Amino acid sequence: MKEQIHWLGHDAFKITAGKVIYIDPYQIDAGQQKADIVLITHKHADHCSPRDIDKVRDSHTVTIGPADSMAGVAGEKRTIAVGETIRIGEVKITAAPAYNIGKAYHPKNAGWVGYLIDIEGVTIYHAGDTDRIPEMKRLHPDIAILPVGGVYTMTAEEAASAALDLRPQWAIPMHYGSVVGKSADADRFRRLLEGKVSVIIKTRE
Repeated sequence: MKEQIHWLGHDAFKITAGKVIYIDPYQIDAGQQKADIVLITHKHADHCSPRDIDKVRDSHTVTIGPADSMAGVAGEKRTIAVGETIRIGEVKITAAPAYNIGKAYHPKNAGWVGYLIDIEGVTIYHAGDTDRIPEMKRLHPDIAILPVGGVYTMTAEEAASAALDLRPQWAIPMHYGSVVGKSADADRFRRLLEGKVSVIIKTRE
């Protein structure tokens, strides 16, 4: 499954397992596969980009996100809130909380989300824009995709601690190399987890 997770830069990912699922497409290249599902974590422009959603959307695409993120998104769309689950075919999508502690960029009361995606017997967690929050200790995904760039989200050190809370088989760093964060943050994340959690640093596609 880890080979079917493709990093498109920043927080944007494409999962090609059973269905084609995009998460937070932003500044993605044209000519991508059309989406069955698009997941939006929150309304900030580098996560909810209607222009980029349109690059992968066609008549059968379903876009899912918090209610305040759906304005301006075309086509079929469904809202989701923390704790809710939506099933599309064999894919189970559950919204997990995503928020900051000690900074105001992503307040808890906004109701913004990360996602647990259950597909082909594997649970993938895309954390969204979040800090290390207590709820992570209850999730235990197989694969955890975590922000490492700091400023708006976790630093590499905080993300490594979050990975130890989550206890996945594999962790993938994100939220670097574009708006904020550098490849050095991903490298530091990997070093901090050496011998504890297997880290995969994806090459942008």
